[in-house]
Amino acid sequence: MKRSKEEEKMKTNHESIAIVGGGISGLATAFYIKQFNPNAKITLFEKESYLGGKMKTVQKDGFLVEEGSNGFLSNKPDTLELVKLSHCEDILLKSSDNARKRFIYDKKLEVLPESPKAFLTTPLLSLKGKLRVLYEPFAPVKTDDSDESLQEFGYRRVGKEMTDVFLDAMVAGIYASTPARISAPAAFPLVVKLEKEYGSLFKGMIKKRKKEAGPGGVLMSFKGGVSAFVERLSQNIEMDIIKDADIKSLQKDEKGFILQNENLKMRFDKVILSTPAYESAKIVKDFMPKLSSELSSIEYSPISIVGVGYNNLNRPLNGFGLLATTRANKSVLGVLWDSSIFNDRAKEDKKLLRAMIGGQRSPKLALQNEESLIDSALKGIKETMGVDEKPDMLYVKKHEKGIPNYKVGHIKIVENIMNEVDKIDGLFLNSNAYKGIGLNDCVSNSKLCAKKVVGIG
Repeated sequence: MKRSKEEEKMKTNHESIAIVGGGISGLATAFYIKQFNPNAKITLFEKESYLGGKMKTVQKDGFLVEEGSNGFLSNKPDTLELVKLSHCEDILLKSSDNARKRFIYDKKLEVLPESPKAFLTTPLLSLKGKLRVLYEPFAPVKTDDSDESLQEFGYRRVGKEMTDVFLDAMVAGIYASTPARISAPAAFPLVVKLEKEYGSLFKGMIKKRKKEAGPGGVLMSFKGGVSAFVERLSQNIEMDIIKDADIKSLQKDEKGFILQNENLKMRFDKVILSTPAYESAKIVKDFMPKLSSELSSIEYSPISIVGVGYNNLNRPLNGFGLLATTRANKSVLGVLWDSSIFNDRAKEDKKLLRAMIGGQRSPKLALQNEESLIDSALKGIKETMGVDEKPDMLYVKKHEKGIPNYKVGHIKIVENIMNEVDKIDGLFLNSNAYKGIGLNDCVSNSKLCAKKVVGIG
């Protein structure tokens, strides 16, 4: 079979490409660039002494504690494809069946209803609140494309109670945000699309289920934690990796891009910034001040993670964990029961919890000192779960700028950012700051970015 001119050009293209940022977006982009153009010469710069960014696993006293995300859902193909192509299938780890059971803490701990019957009997909503949810197919449809908060969207479609309990807890668990402080179309585009296409969320879900029969996906991770995947993936990419490299500036002349800091100055044909938006803003400040200003306007939520390990906790933990509502007024956003989700997170009969603190709901709590964060975590665990035993292991990770918060107006900000980037041939942006924060989103966006970089998309 004859190769197209485009494929032949890629095959012989030895252009030099810099990727700034060694998180999953940077690594996945590098991997796919090499898939599409094996001759590309890639140099990856990472500010820290390790790769993975916030995808990092720490081993302590027989426990595996994740500093950020603990996995991905198997209902989208790109991450599973990346796992297969990078020869990581042998370290894939399926979550326990126990993890399907989830809890919400409002006035007390309640099981998240997963069936129509369970919904009708749950004490999480009043009868009036349930009737309002059932009215959803008849609620007026939004007729314009203006942005709106998840709170505004929820109040319109499913009512105040459903929004203040279920949507409030959900957005805390995903974005560490609140319905009032996050954009519905930016953070949950597929949900908003249901209203636009079908006039109702319920009608849309029913019709899509008929079209797309099959499982909704299983939570997956990796043996040894997400760091095991990061390490294996990086080993399967032919590239130069420079760690402890805090890139300070980016410039461009007729010969290409110049990246530099106090210790290095290097020239490249193309540059991909896979750093958080606020870091990218610093790098391009002198080169593209307007772009820098737009990048700086992307908001981040502070969040702290406290790993709490027990050697002999006499309490069954059958479930994924719990999320607390805002009105419950607890010191934690939620508590993940990690040792029940993935069987390798704690040895033998040990049990591991991870408390999430702060977010848009309580930003000051996330920024407390380590001792106060531990106190907040233990208080939250006691008040929501009734666990008062002294832990045998504690681990604290504070993320002052943890998760991008897609506030109302985010879509327009991203549009402005990409318009500015498109003015400079050879410059690309790719991180979770723009369109999707999860591992699946990062991998999908990285594959698209790689295609643009090599000129096939």
